[in-house]
Amino acid sequence: MKNEIFEMGIISSRGQIAIPSNIRKNMNLEEGSKVLFILENDTLIMKRITSETFASITRPLKEEAKKSGLKESEVNNIVHKFRKEKRWRLQWTLMS
Repeated sequence: MKNEIFEMGIISSRGQIAIPSNIRKNMNLEEGSKVLFILENDTLIMKRITSETFASITRPLKEEAKKSGLKESEVNNIVHKFRKEKRWRLQWTLMS
């Protein structure tokens, strides 16, 4: 890794965590900056989002939506349905 920085944070009772100042400075994060969280197994990755990176992330999704005929207004319903099913599967697993 190029500029490796190791810092530890503490999660508050509200689920909030402060990003250490040297990491904020290194990533050019300021109030109002947008970040993307990616969770894979037990690893959480945070990526700074700019208008350019947001466009590159959403471009394949928009292209696929055009192919499938999916409307942007339908996306929220699909996401909520997926999350509900995921919670149900998790609850079922915990009860088993």
